Amino acid sequence: MGYPMAGHLARAGHEVTVYNRTASKADAWVSEHGGKTAETPAQAAMSAEMVMACVGNDDDLRSVCLGPDGAFATMAEGSIFVDHTTVSAAVTRELYDAARSRAIAFVDAPVSGGQAGAENGQLSIMCGGDQIDFDRAAPVMGVYSKLCRRIGQSGAGQMTKMCNQIAIAGLVQGLAEALHFASKAGLDGASVVEVISQGAAGSWQMSNRYETMLDDHFEHGFAVDWMRKDLGICLATADDNGASLPVTALVDQFYKDVQKMGGGRWDTSSLFKRLQAL
Repeated sequence: MGYPMAGHLARAGHEVTVYNRTASKADAWVSEHGGKTAETPAQAAMSAEMVMACVGNDDDLRSVCLGPDGAFATMAEGSIFVDHTTVSAAVTRELYDAARSRAIAFVDAPVSGGQAGAENGQLSIMCGGDQIDFDRAAPVMGVYSKLCRRIGQSGAGQMTKMCNQIAIAGLVQGLAEALHFASKAGLDGASVVEVISQGAAGSWQMSNRYETMLDDHFEHGFAVDWMRKDLGICLATADDNGASLPVTALVDQFYKDVQKMGGGRWDTSSLFKRLQAL
């Protein structure tokens, strides 16, 4: 995700320095887009007006931000850290406080739209943090997004991303069951989708995933391993705030089945493959 997002920043005329734990990926980016590489987040963040991160999980984000090699160590007062990772609201608020203690702004800004959205500059970005900081960061994020909106204070962006993943889980399972039912009923899945997608059942998942599902092609898109990480955050947060997520909990277990099938890196639409294998 970060590779094409940084590419949009470079094409928009920003001076970009990139860091990746796999140095060869950073080198490849510079070969394609120009700019500079750095050996640590601290080096990458030095003198930057804005620092963007897109990593894996809570611990990854902490390591990028904190400590002598973390970005916060060298970021100037008044600069902004924008986090595009999907993480817990708890770590977001922890890092927001740590940043503010150093006079650094922190905006949580998880994204939706997948690899294609990042490559095409069509991401949806949901943000949390102080309004004044969001207002400064939004025009920069605009180069790789179709919608960028502040939802509320620190953590609100991450909470909104949880809503996104909760909704997707149910949608993909529903689509998988519909296509599975069509197969068992002897119907042509593509013809079924052509009709029902134009009615109340239509969704982005249906329009963009039904063909690959029917073709048994899942080596693309958003990986099951990452979806389970995200749903784990959703379920843990629900335990804290009292929300009831029975469908999400069930679909999370279905994704666990997909992992056992060897599909940890398959796209989330592989829920269909699980049903076909039953």
